Amino acid sequence: MGWKFETAGPTGECKAFGVNIFKYPWRNCGEKAVVTDPRHGVEKVFPVYEVEIGGTPHRFAGGEFSNGVFGVYLPEE
Repeated sequence: MGWKFETAGPTGECKAFGVNIFKYPWRNCGEKAVVTDPRHGVEKVFPVYEVEIGGTPHRFAGGEFSNGVFGVYLPEE
């Protein structure tokens, strides 16, 4: 599965699926996503999570680019 960059921001403040995903509980899916840092072009390996928003499950990959900067990737369609 491929992953596309969605957003990056301060840890605790990233929005995806129209909401701040840090306000919802995440479930670790036990998978890893190989992604590319959009700013530096460096390959990263982030865990894949599922978050339920409004009764709908959403999958994303996320992790820290640097201290306090969190990145979010969504599955490519």
